[in-house]
Amino acid sequence: MTAPRLETDLDAITHNTRWLVNQLAQRGIGVTGVAKATLGSPHVALAMIRGGVRGLGDSRLENLERIRLTAPRTPLTLVRSPMRSQVDSVVREADCSLNTEPTVLDALSSAAVRGDTSHAVVLMVELGDLREGVASQDVVEMASTVTTRPGLHLVGLGTNLACRSGVIPDQAKMDELSSLVERVEARVGYDLRVVSGGNSANLDWALSTTNTGRINDLRLGESILLGTEPLHRRPIRGLRYDAFTLVAEVIELKTKPAQPWGKRAQSAFGDQPTTSGTGSVRQAIIALGRQDVDPDGLQPPNGMRVLSASSDHLVIDVGDHDVGVGDDVTFRMNYSALLRAMTSPFVRNCEHGTTPHDISSTSSNPEFTKRAA
Repeated sequence: MTAPRLETDLDAITHNTRWLVNQLAQRGIGVTGVAKATLGSPHVALAMIRGGVRGLGDSRLENLERIRLTAPRTPLTLVRSPMRSQVDSVVREADCSLNTEPTVLDALSSAAVRGDTSHAVVLMVELGDLREGVASQDVVEMASTVTTRPGLHLVGLGTNLACRSGVIPDQAKMDELSSLVERVEARVGYDLRVVSGGNSANLDWALSTTNTGRINDLRLGESILLGTEPLHRRPIRGLRYDAFTLVAEVIELKTKPAQPWGKRAQSAFGDQPTTSGTGSVRQAIIALGRQDVDPDGLQPPNGMRVLSASSDHLVIDVGDHDVGVGDDVTFRMNYSALLRAMTSPFVRNCEHGTTPHDISSTSSNPEFTKRAA
């Protein structure tokens, strides 16, 4: 088969989704499946739907458009603040979006009126990770203004932690969000239907707490796709870790000295590599590089190790493995490696497993939906 390629096991994704949906449902929390790391793969989206997600989220409108064509009745959320230049597309492709900026809300309102539609808004709150979010002291006032904008409907509050600064979404953070929800509800005069506590980094808290408060939604990507939690990159017991494997071909195999020789300066990517070891290394070059994947996120088979990477070459120590030129080597990946491999036009994605052909059963969710069908 063609290499490099990503082998995607759709049944593993469905298994992980169903396990997480079932565990979180016992705590009153639903799951929004985030497929952005797979470029909005329709089959991955359907695997998540089959696993029981309440809706799907992505940060790119192009991906949401692909998913919409495949699952027209599934609620879709834009999980990045909308660009003002794309508001017409946002209200057309997404049922809901995460927002922080008054000027963008104004533009979304105008776009919704032009499109004769209604668009749901989740207002994002800054709780310390310093990525997106309205300051907590400004949330109530800003939330009240959303309800005055025609074409928009405030459906909830959300937050995002751990992505930029690694701030842990613990009980104190979730309690703060729950408290803000109650204050906003008192101001706007109705209950918020969506309280999105965060992403896969929230699972340590969500699966161990005895008090979820008002949190009723998590936006899960990495845990569904890779079976791991992002805080410590630990596997989650009960989940499968084999949904994705990266397969690439050996184009050179030689025994070479462990240490380079000659005067040394920067490498092609501006660093000054350090090398270790003495003697010789049984070294393979794989037809894969930084243009295709994050080499730091690759896990080769036991007994092999990644030595270095340039734009088109991955150098590995194959140890005693029986491998030759033309053979394939299979890697596991972390989230960063998966994201870049999916984005590379040179890596083929091969999906296998159960592929649903009838999407008419993918029901709509009244929390987000603006379309009747």
